[in-house]
Amino acid sequence: MVLILLTVAVAALLPAHGAAAVDVSHLTTLAIGVLFFLYGVRLSPREAVAGLRHWRLHSTVLLATFVLFPLLGLAAQWIPTSVLPHQLALGVLFLCCLPSTVQSSIAFTSVAKGNVPAAICAASLSNLAGIVFTPLLVGLLMSAHGGISGGAVLDVALQLLAPFVLGQLLRRWLADWVTRQHRMLAVVDRGSILLVVYTAFSAAVAAGLWHQLSLASLGMLAVTDAVLLGVVLAVTSLVPRWLGFPRADRITILFCGSKKSLASGLPMAGVLFAGQGVGLLVLPLMLFHQIQLMVCASLAGRYARQTEARAVTAAVVPGAAAVEDGAGRGAAGTGKTLGVPSNA
Repeated sequence: MVLILLTVAVAALLPAHGAAAVDVSHLTTLAIGVLFFLYGVRLSPREAVAGLRHWRLHSTVLLATFVLFPLLGLAAQWIPTSVLPHQLALGVLFLCCLPSTVQSSIAFTSVAKGNVPAAICAASLSNLAGIVFTPLLVGLLMSAHGGISGGAVLDVALQLLAPFVLGQLLRRWLADWVTRQHRMLAVVDRGSILLVVYTAFSAAVAAGLWHQLSLASLGMLAVTDAVLLGVVLAVTSLVPRWLGFPRADRITILFCGSKKSLASGLPMAGVLFAGQGVGLLVLPLMLFHQIQLMVCASLAGRYARQTEARAVTAAVVPGAAAVEDGAGRGAAGTGKTLGVPSNA
């Protein structure tokens, strides 16, 4: 987060112009290709297939990510442009089309004592699906609101899919080596994000970004992102309880289904909106990312404290801590009935 803020500051003070801007753009394109190639090498197909056993949990996460979020993003397009500028509203719609995060979803699920193996599979499946669904959703929804042309979606999908598929094909020989290169992976992951941020904001500053964006618009964007996150958190909290999921799975659905990936979103924006000013379009995502981290960190701590309290209660009054889950599973049956192993 600190590096992103510093990169924005550098782009504001030293934006790239002319030949330098072209060189930075080419470097960003190369970094995005390398990033998705490494995604392909790192994602184990066996893990993804094994995770399909929890089909109800994964379906719920995918529906929240690629159905609920886009519907809310479309609703945001009704906000008057005098309140939220058109480009920022489109940016909200773009972030709603993105897959979930991987690292933070798993980390928060672990802190909150949720179903970590299911979180690993759900986050991986979300990102795998996002390589296909995000360009399709962007082409379908944003082309109708002046975003990008639908004809560019196939080319965009190929730019993202080709390196990913190549990584999958070479995974057999490269997976072990890549897994050991923690520093290299960190440099590529963070470096590609910073390059996209610099490229986007450098072009935006050159086009007069700060003259287009007022403090009132920025404040309204923050409110829009906060409301968006609040609605999704409420839905991903209440619906799994209503469906009878065990507590650990409800925690997983909450954290995997409510977040959007900055690591995937910024490179995708660089490809999807190549040749266009994307500074305003990615600003909602960058702001949403900070809000979701702060809110979800607080929620994870709260769930962890509740779990510890339940454990103490169970030690004093055996069986008391299982009352809530027992009531939740009354109509739905055991975890096995839900498509989730009973020991999940």
